[in-house]
Amino acid sequence: MKICVVGCGYVGLVTGACLAEIGHQVVCVDSDKKKIAALKAGKVPIHEPGLEAIFKKNARHKRLSFASSIKEGMRIKNSPVEVVFIAVGTPPREDGSADLSAVENVAAEVAQNLSGYAVIVDKSTVPVETGEWVYKTVARLAKKGVEFDVVSNPEFLSEGSAVKDFMNPDRIVLGVASPRSEKVMRKVYEPIDSTVLVTDVKSAELIKHASNSFLAMKISYINAVSILCEKVGADVGLVAKGMGLDRRIGPMFFNAGIGFGGFCFPKDLEAFYWIARKKGYDFQMLKAVKEVNEFQKTWIIRKLEEHLWNLEGKTVAMLGLAFKPNTDDMRFAPSLDIALHLKDRGVKIRATDPVALDRAPFWPQMKGVVLCKDVYQCLQGADAVAVVTDWPEFKDLDFKRIFGLLKNPLILDGRNLYDPQKMRSLGFTYCGVGRP
Repeated sequence: MKICVVGCGYVGLVTGACLAEIGHQVVCVDSDKKKIAALKAGKVPIHEPGLEAIFKKNARHKRLSFASSIKEGMRIKNSPVEVVFIAVGTPPREDGSADLSAVENVAAEVAQNLSGYAVIVDKSTVPVETGEWVYKTVARLAKKGVEFDVVSNPEFLSEGSAVKDFMNPDRIVLGVASPRSEKVMRKVYEPIDSTVLVTDVKSAELIKHASNSFLAMKISYINAVSILCEKVGADVGLVAKGMGLDRRIGPMFFNAGIGFGGFCFPKDLEAFYWIARKKGYDFQMLKAVKEVNEFQKTWIIRKLEEHLWNLEGKTVAMLGLAFKPNTDDMRFAPSLDIALHLKDRGVKIRATDPVALDRAPFWPQMKGVVLCKDVYQCLQGADAVAVVTDWPEFKDLDFKRIFGLLKNPLILDGRNLYDPQKMRSLGFTYCGVGRP
């Protein structure tokens, strides 16, 4: 099939490359001409396992190409595309609602370039009723007589495993308004073996926000349990394991830590709460999830105060900047809030990360933070080590060497990456989240 994907961010680029990988002709469009030039030159702007390989393979076989205008992207080999995926950003506003101006702009431009029947797909994470607005926008601006359908096809890609998630999804959700659009979308995903759930458009839109908010709730729940575990001397890891063995609960997203981050969970949680409130329902559970997460980000400060007394002038080595392993994404990363908390207390910060160091200087919260490529350089003379991201690279360090480098052998394991008994046997003062 001939497909246009508008937006070359995390979702759009992975979607475009994977659609090409399963055999479609794909043009990825972005208004950022520098990004398009880099993509045409074969440069992948994000760190995502497996993406570069399929990107280069399909570009080489001319199944994947790039354009800086929707007009250009909506024709492949002089024929109109059959499907247009809208995968542009929907950043949060101050009140928690999603900024949908980019979605509207794309819908308008797509409408003006429609020359025959096409399915317009909302791939971006959008609030319920967005599909209606996209339909109205296209209907108003498209040429008279040109037919189209609007579909909601939410993405469920986790950064760090996005290519795998696309190729082997738990489910494919198609929110459609006509049998014709359902037939087209089933053809798009025919090469992928997965459960296909066909719904109305609004239900599909709600599935995305409801899913992410539920997962965020599981994380905040186990983090709240970890606080109680610390107070009574229980082990949150064992508590989580005991709960997760119940098939009704399951073990996923039950790892206690210093809070969730990334561009999806915080944004979608806020948007879902905003939607409910707009419709007259105060979804207080979502508000509590956010409050627990914000409090959990202060865990490192609280532990530093317990063990170092005065924090002014002390040096903390932060291991990890990305919001999770296997990505360079720092959007809403706990590291940003933790850096602010530490700087407010006069703490000197050194930080390292396997892939996110190049991203760090663009964040105001990182101003004044010393960025170190070498983990041992980062640890030299520090008063404490704070594990912020559970990168596998941090698990197998030379801890005997580290003990000699630190000014004070204090490890604050914000991701429960290490074995407490082993660390203490090596002479470290070890603190884990919800662990005795």
